[in-house]
Amino acid sequence: MKYFPLVCLFGMSLVFSFSASLQAKDRPNVIIMVADDLGWADVGFHGGDIDTPSLDQLAAQGMQLNRFYTTPICSPTRAALMTGRDPIRLGVAYATIMAWDNTGIHPDEHFMPQSFLSAGYQTAMVGKWHLGHAQQTYHPNNRGFEHFYGHLHTEVGYYPPFANQGGRDFQANGVEIDDQGYETYLLADEATRYIKARDKNKPFFMYMPFIAPHTPFDAPDDLKEKYADVKDEREMSRSKNSDETRKMMKMLGQSSARPIYSAVVEGMDRSIGRVLATLDEEGIADNTIVLFFSDNGGAVYAGGGAYNAPLRGGKGDTFEGGIRVVATMRWPAEIKAGEKLDQIMSVMDVFPTLAAATGVEPQNTRKFDGRNMLPAVKDDQPIALEDNLYFVSETPLFGSFSLTTFNEKWKLVQQIEQDQIHIEVTNYLFDIEKDPHEYHNLADDYPDLVASMAKQIRNRRALYPINGTRSQLVPPPGWRAPISWTDYPIPVKKLQAKTAHGMVPEYGLRVMDMRHGERGRLIYDCTPKWWLAGICIGEQDEAQAE
Repeated sequence: MKYFPLVCLFGMSLVFSFSASLQAKDRPNVIIMVADDLGWADVGFHGGDIDTPSLDQLAAQGMQLNRFYTTPICSPTRAALMTGRDPIRLGVAYATIMAWDNTGIHPDEHFMPQSFLSAGYQTAMVGKWHLGHAQQTYHPNNRGFEHFYGHLHTEVGYYPPFANQGGRDFQANGVEIDDQGYETYLLADEATRYIKARDKNKPFFMYMPFIAPHTPFDAPDDLKEKYADVKDEREMSRSKNSDETRKMMKMLGQSSARPIYSAVVEGMDRSIGRVLATLDEEGIADNTIVLFFSDNGGAVYAGGGAYNAPLRGGKGDTFEGGIRVVATMRWPAEIKAGEKLDQIMSVMDVFPTLAAATGVEPQNTRKFDGRNMLPAVKDDQPIALEDNLYFVSETPLFGSFSLTTFNEKWKLVQQIEQDQIHIEVTNYLFDIEKDPHEYHNLADDYPDLVASMAKQIRNRRALYPINGTRSQLVPPPGWRAPISWTDYPIPVKKLQAKTAHGMVPEYGLRVMDMRHGERGRLIYDCTPKWWLAGICIGEQDEAQAE
């Protein structure tokens, strides 16, 4: 009898362990698929003329997210997805992270897979990263992904050698690989392999960002042949920069990118179909959340090939065509088939929403800018915006900005052309509730509203780190790429223990930051306070003060 308590405790521990295992096993799996530059009108369920049966299946079996917003360009959207925070705060907003940049997302920022990993999920990434590559602190394996198969950069091509700036860029967990074949299909191969080889006693979190349908285009021969005779009948986008490039292309007699673009889109759809079929084969489709969206609107400029009609503009613009994107979510166990969500949802909402759906406790210490939209997705409960949304772009021309702030009703778009001694600002005010396709500029009718919203944009832009990304299409003079990008990130053990302070003495940092005013921030994640004469205080400082 003296051993009875020990036996009981041991038995109870087995029961609790078994219960915890069951609970973990019953948690939904998560797959986030992200297209690169997909047009609003380029999927079947939006009436497109490209065959996308897999995406149409997702939409039919799940919910279309009709007002899903991203940033106008690539890296900022990915930063917002991973952190649930406004990329303006992160220093990755105006432009993407280029191969010659040494920037990334601050290691103090918490990434979504880190929370899922700490909650017992298996985590994997298959595809394009584009969130930093110069230091190991920026690498996917250091941001919560146990397994990483893919590319650190963009524009690596669809066939080997998968290179950026001449440097080979294809790896598995920091080791260069030489897998052969069509890149989009290789990602499906790896995603399928991972799902089948997973630990079936634990749920998994997978991030699958395609390079498709980003330039430079290429596709398998059968798809090229299928779309070879497609005529480009796209109407103009009503975005000056994009439309001028297309007119110039026609004047120079260049052929349309629409046929090859169409082939690339269907290739991506086929890969998505393979992953969906694998979920069916494994018997886990019902309890797997599959979220699909494009990282920004389709590229409608010359060479882009995408189509966003009836939305205005495209990639790089803050008109709807640049930020309102194709999006759908399927979760058969919880979301009714064939539903549509017409409420505003942004890429910053994904982290808090998926955490709520899976019962994962977010481990972030900095406040989300996104919201938990699960009640809206599951039960169509109205969830109002707590603050306006803000998006910015300086792509592709240095000093040429497209900016916006908007809510459920009003949207201000500012186009700013900045030369050495001259700045031209054009305001577009839309009643986006009544005019979702942005035909009627009401700026002259509501000057006070324009002034108020323009001030809001300036205040938000003032949070941008001074050394954040800017539009620069070529490297510094003399810069060379590595032979292999797996050799490029500086290992953690060869880095200083703390982030670098900079040149300004500690005692003068806040004063110097204040003097920058609306130009931006020297101190990371710091908000100027009017009651401190413009001296900034970060969220961490405010928490300590309270």
